[in-house]
Amino acid sequence: MRLSGKCGVGFFTTRREGSKNRKAIFFGKDCAFVNAYQNVLVPSSVTDAGVKPATTIAFTEGPAVDAGGNVYFSDIMNNRILKLAPDGTRSVFREPSFRTNGQTFDQRGRLYHCEGSEFGPGGGRRVTRTDFTKNTYEVLTDRYEGVRYNSPNDICVDGQGRVYFTDPCYGDRSIMEMEIEGVYRIDLDGAVKRTLAQPAIHRPNGIAVTQDSRRLYVVDSCPVEGGNRKIWAFDLDAEGNLSDQRLVYDFAPGRGGDGMRLDIEGNLYVAAGVMAPRHRWETADVPPAVYIMTPEGRLLGRIPVYEDLITNLAFGGRDGRTLYITAGKTVFTTRVPVPGQVAYPSWSGSNDK
Repeated sequence: MRLSGKCGVGFFTTRREGSKNRKAIFFGKDCAFVNAYQNVLVPSSVTDAGVKPATTIAFTEGPAVDAGGNVYFSDIMNNRILKLAPDGTRSVFREPSFRTNGQTFDQRGRLYHCEGSEFGPGGGRRVTRTDFTKNTYEVLTDRYEGVRYNSPNDICVDGQGRVYFTDPCYGDRSIMEMEIEGVYRIDLDGAVKRTLAQPAIHRPNGIAVTQDSRRLYVVDSCPVEGGNRKIWAFDLDAEGNLSDQRLVYDFAPGRGGDGMRLDIEGNLYVAAGVMAPRHRWETADVPPAVYIMTPEGRLLGRIPVYEDLITNLAFGGRDGRTLYITAGKTVFTTRVPVPGQVAYPSWSGSNDK
């Protein structure tokens, strides 16, 4: 990687259809971003890769993009889910949201919600699903073996329609009814199985599954002294069981990862880092950005986002190359060279940029 001027360019090589393509991701203080104090767009000459604000709210999380190009994202502090239309119009989709955090769509266009317990009362502590075709909103699971979840955080759906979600506790730990902070799978028949727990993982957060449903990635982000700030990979068998745990990347001693997505070449895009360390054991070695890495953990580049806390991301756009990033009070957008892995085979919206 090399830097060029005040707005750096991180180059990396990708392969597609037998050919090599040299891709660039721009980063640096002259790239477009929101000034957290003046709330203005800083001028930039970057036309295809600098992040720029799409909309500004409070504490944003859980972006998910539908087939029409609408972005559904969580405003956890205000206990609502908002909808950003392709024309930039913003509206409230659901209020209260029961402290919804991570969200994702499945191949049938149904929207899944991790209803947590952070940032105030009224958290659902459950996983729910909205079916737009049937106009239904249903609870998939709110307990495991009779005990309430901690705070469902992030979620993904594999090619067979099985749901995987993480259940850490980053808020008030006195509410915990179980000692486990785990990863769970919801099977097609509605049965729930805990697939991962301590000591194999400290505190699961972001989660993503490959298109072939053969590998699961889990962000292990435990912001305590000695806690993991790692990304793990697991093999998945035909029944969705995990095996062969291996380390992909370690962000320590900086702030670890949060949300995560994959592109069509299998690369990981991880929201991680912090501008101002929050604890004496947390450093500024990992600045806030979307970190792009190979499945083996080789860092390809990063897309800096100058606002705390960077939390999550989702791909959209007609060509799958528009990346939406939630950080602090803002939803950022940028263009990336490689299309993202999305649930929909096509996109019918009109805002490619």
